Amino acid sequence: MKGSSYRERDYAFGQVMLTLRTSLELTQTELADLLGVTRRAVIDWEGGLTYPKADHLKQFVALATQRQAWPFGREAEEVRALWQAARQKVLLDEAWLGGLLSHIQAPPASQPGEETSVTAPPPDALASPSKGGPRVDWGDALAVTSFYGREWELDLLSEWVVQERCRVVSVLGQGGIGKSALATKVMHRVAEDFEVVIWRSLRDVPTCEALLDSCLQVLAPQALSDFSASPERRQDLLLECLRSRRVLLVHDNLESFLEEGEDSGHIRPGYEGFIRVLRRIAETEHQSCLLLTSREKPSDLVPLEGSRAPVRALRLARLDAEACQQLLAEKGVAGSVAEQLRLVEAYAGNPLALKIVARTIVELFDGQIVPFLEQGEVVFGGVRALLDEQYARLSAVEQSVLLWLAILREPVNLQELLAVLGVPLPRSQVLEAIDGLRRRSLIERGKLQGSFTLQSVVMEYVTTRLIAEVTSEIKQGRFSRLVEHSLELAPSQEYVRQTQQRLLVAPILAGLRSSYPLRTALEEQLLVLLVQQRERADDAQGYGSANLLALLRELRGHLRGLDLSQLSLRGVYLQGVEMQDTTLSGATLQETVFTGSFDPPWSVATSSNGSYWAMGSRRGGARVWRDDGKTLDLAWQAHTAAVEALAFSPDEHTLATGSWDGTIKLWYLENGALLWLGQHTGSIHRLVFTPDGCTLASSGDDAAIRLWDVSTGKHLLTLSCQNSAVYALAWSPDGSLLAGGCFDGSIHMWQMQVGQAAPSGTATRLLTGHGGPVWSIAFAPDGRTLASGSFDRTVKLWDVESLEVRDTLAGHTAPVNAVDWSPDGSLLASGSRDHMIWLWDVERGSYRTALHGHTAVVHALAFTSGGHSLLSGSEDGSLRVWDVERGQCTRVIQGYAVTLYDVAWSPDGTRLASAGSDTLVTIWERDGSTPPRLLRGHSWIAYGVAWSSDGRLLASSGLDNTIQVWDATTEAVVQTLRDPNHVDTSFFDIEWSPNEPGQLRLRWQRHPVGGHQRHAAGPPARASWHGHERGLEP
Repeated sequence: MKGSSYRERDYAFGQVMLTLRTSLELTQTELADLLGVTRRAVIDWEGGLTYPKADHLKQFVALATQRQAWPFGREAEEVRALWQAARQKVLLDEAWLGGLLSHIQAPPASQPGEETSVTAPPPDALASPSKGGPRVDWGDALAVTSFYGREWELDLLSEWVVQERCRVVSVLGQGGIGKSALATKVMHRVAEDFEVVIWRSLRDVPTCEALLDSCLQVLAPQALSDFSASPERRQDLLLECLRSRRVLLVHDNLESFLEEGEDSGHIRPGYEGFIRVLRRIAETEHQSCLLLTSREKPSDLVPLEGSRAPVRALRLARLDAEACQQLLAEKGVAGSVAEQLRLVEAYAGNPLALKIVARTIVELFDGQIVPFLEQGEVVFGGVRALLDEQYARLSAVEQSVLLWLAILREPVNLQELLAVLGVPLPRSQVLEAIDGLRRRSLIERGKLQGSFTLQSVVMEYVTTRLIAEVTSEIKQGRFSRLVEHSLELAPSQEYVRQTQQRLLVAPILAGLRSSYPLRTALEEQLLVLLVQQRERADDAQGYGSANLLALLRELRGHLRGLDLSQLSLRGVYLQGVEMQDTTLSGATLQETVFTGSFDPPWSVATSSNGSYWAMGSRRGGARVWRDDGKTLDLAWQAHTAAVEALAFSPDEHTLATGSWDGTIKLWYLENGALLWLGQHTGSIHRLVFTPDGCTLASSGDDAAIRLWDVSTGKHLLTLSCQNSAVYALAWSPDGSLLAGGCFDGSIHMWQMQVGQAAPSGTATRLLTGHGGPVWSIAFAPDGRTLASGSFDRTVKLWDVESLEVRDTLAGHTAPVNAVDWSPDGSLLASGSRDHMIWLWDVERGSYRTALHGHTAVVHALAFTSGGHSLLSGSEDGSLRVWDVERGQCTRVIQGYAVTLYDVAWSPDGTRLASAGSDTLVTIWERDGSTPPRLLRGHSWIAYGVAWSSDGRLLASSGLDNTIQVWDATTEAVVQTLRDPNHVDTSFFDIEWSPNEPGQLRLRWQRHPVGGHQRHAAGPPARASWHGHERGLEP
């Protein structure tokens, strides 16, 4: 290995150990404790630095065997391979191994073919490509269409990254010198030498947590489902991934995280966590590489750098003369070699500066260098001074376009730009401005055809200028930029809106505080400007009122008690904002986002052509949107209990809803009229139309699947599922097969004949293989595969022809509630109680990405008709829209998430406890002397609370099969009680027995979580609690 002085590591062995440990669901510390070694020893094993001693390896083998880490029947083979890989000096004791394996019992029979179908391994293995080359997540990396020179630098960086296996490589240089383009070229050149390549731009200054989660979303999405994981734990997971896989991380524009001014190179406040990660990547043994671009060198890396160290830095000098001449020639600049060299020297060989000035030479001096130089047009002082000069040359429209591109933050097309302009302009005028900016190299093309954005240096310059101009206007009480441009656009993609809030609204407030040290004085100034806005005509107010409101919301934390009457509010984000006692009388609202008046979504659906979206809520409400969810079309109380089933008819004329109240209703979408009503004897869980739309199938708690005539509502046929509630239902695309997923873990299949007067169904086969209730099933669009999601935390893919398991997708850490196919069948989405949504690439047999954003159970999923977006409904009260390609949330439709199911006063009347749908138990002090205390222990709805007679203990019951007993003073969990024999038990009302000290009485139901909670009835069960014993006595 050229230039390397590091000891060789056995990465293959380290990967085996890491995979086994994570399959056992143990942390490094937990494994170390079990084996009686230090955590450092485990780290060294997994890093391939050392091998376990024979005694420790035998303990590890015994542990793995006991927990069935290896496929049944292959344990001996796997143990021998592990022993050999660990290079033990003593032979494996075969007698000991035989005795160990003699206690293994065969697992329950499963479907043929299932053994070889595991596709989603533990977090370390998730990063590995399944087939054909590295897994690449380009992020926001733009295509490099023109690249000049830098061959020597490209070769050197590639050597450092590949041959010398450096851990951290920094590409440094002034703005516009070509760092990002060079890093992109390096990434393309070396990608095949890595298993995973991830590009992330830091230009928009993401938080440390967001950046870490963004990388883990690709490398170890399971980690994101653990919301209790500390930042340090997530850093540990990232390092584990870098050790177990060959990963190339590219972080562009690192200077965004560094302070400006004299202390250059030091991290800005609030980003210390990133430096800790950076140092760990630089100092810790692993097989990956972090490639950075920055204008300044992080001071923490300086002591670690060296010509033979694993941390290197390359500072880019000016572009060489030949490359500069090539650039000028392509831009149409003419002149002798000497003249060209003189121009290159004047702009220090900076390619961005040369591109910008080349346009001026071509437009004003007919491409001739000498007249340009003789006129004294050369601007000294670096790129910023050049941009100042160029900006002054721009027309008002061109300046406005630059400012809007800085606000929008990502590539947009002409139509998207025209839609947001504060002052409407002719299309031709805006197009002319864009063309002029492109010729000046101030904007560049985006990935999508017809889109454009700002180059990073220009983006920073224009953003800084906008912040300064708006800040000045507010101080002086003027309206120009403040009216013409929005600081935060509510209709923007959610991740863009958050960036606008962080990089525009917050810095403007920070700048204003220097002139208004007292918050009250700043608030008064903003309110005075609002009064002035009210005196202007609606069209003259532009974005001004909305911008002032965004600043007030950020400053105050709420918008309570304001007079917003007669204001024109365009693009204001008011979702989740407190507005009690605020008046909007006579106000004009345009593209304004409020909190929705709905409770948590339990079902979502999209129509076949994408005209409608629908949502059913926990309290029986239903909503229908059109125009890609932008226009609320219908909202009504459809049922008296949770709407768990929704289905649009194929012709998009009707919507079927099914509820826990046991009824099925068919609604006419044109006017919301009820067409007919049907009924089961228990809760309704699924509804599906036949492909021709003539028949509707329903399933529920009564173990029955019923077929209905859509035109008349007549009941046609009942199919039985052998006394097991049916939670999932799906028709094959051709309507010949009907599948039902049951609470007992089975899937029933029927061959159907429905296009006749007397429909019939013939049971074909019973599919078994899941280890828990089947919550959701879906046929692939081609009808050849059936996907099923289960309580056992897996998704299975069944071959429809052979009815055998083709693949088992494991990755969720909690039951899988929903599955749905993309329209082209290339992707399968799964949603879980672990709050996560996974997208699976079915052809590759691996996950594509994990969608992280919900903070509670994901109940339902639905792809839009084009397959570019995915809808998800969650117990956190939100309906989210996801960009499938980017893996980012583009929109949040937020309702009211929390329902309080129980409240109880302490015996002395000084404290109030509550249990809610947000899983929290909350304790309030009556006198308000301290903030509410949040007790976290339940994983799903907390339903009941009860104080002990002396007020020292608080007990809570939940739908997650747990009873938590809390110390009311320290907030610690004293004891957790569960029903050990029925994982699906739900606990409802709870109280301490008045006659039996230490005894809890409660109402419970052994039924799938999410069943008839409001109608739950059963004999009281008794939870015994005393000393260190725990248990339930039915």
